[in-house]
Amino acid sequence: MHQVKVGCCGFPKGMKHYFSQFRLVEVQQTFYKPPTLKTALRWRQEAPEDFEFAIKAWQLITHLATSPTYRKVGFRIPQATARYYGFFKPSDEVLEAWEKTRDIANALQAKLIVFQCPATFTDCAGNTENMRLFFNRLDREDFLFVWEPRGKWSNKTITALCHDLDLIHCVDPLYKPPLYGEIKYFRLHGGPGYRHQYTDEELDRLKTMSIGETCVLFNNIAMYEDALKFIGLMEKGKDEK
Repeated sequence: MHQVKVGCCGFPKGMKHYFSQFRLVEVQQTFYKPPTLKTALRWRQEAPEDFEFAIKAWQLITHLATSPTYRKVGFRIPQATARYYGFFKPSDEVLEAWEKTRDIANALQAKLIVFQCPATFTDCAGNTENMRLFFNRLDREDFLFVWEPRGKWSNKTITALCHDLDLIHCVDPLYKPPLYGEIKYFRLHGGPGYRHQYTDEELDRLKTMSIGETCVLFNNIAMYEDALKFIGLMEKGKDEK
């Protein structure tokens, strides 16, 4: 991986055009309703050889069946089994969702898998135990696991879990610093409603934080424009050295 790689969370433009502008994308479809393996293999074939896919783990792993993100894609969980989904629960349903995520990652040759948790997933003994059971039972292969905790967690717990489970702590660095990881993985959400467009001053700050191996993923409404602007800023910095 190049030292700093920039992309978007999802494809804000057509894939062919996106591939011509960027060398990284975080696939969002794998979170809502994973594509078929055939589709994933086609995406890999259509992408440039040096293009990198990261993927979001299927929401069945991280989000309870009551989450509105399920309804967003018309995905319905039978009421009888709803309690077995989400929050990294030690269930066959969560393990099967991981296996689906893993297979798509392998088809895309994606090394980075992002586990984005809802705000309702907070720092408590049950949740930390679920995470330990979940990640310790997986065959890591050569994946890099990225964890984005959006609920209330103490820095001490985040650091301990990331250390013990070999996780990369994912943050929006303009709001809080990353606490752990062999690389940095930044997700820029654009504030409430994803509507904020980043200023030159904010992108300059982001540049100073993007040291060493760093993935910078924009996830706001203006993600395409902001990501290109940030790439231009990074390239300008190289030219000035």
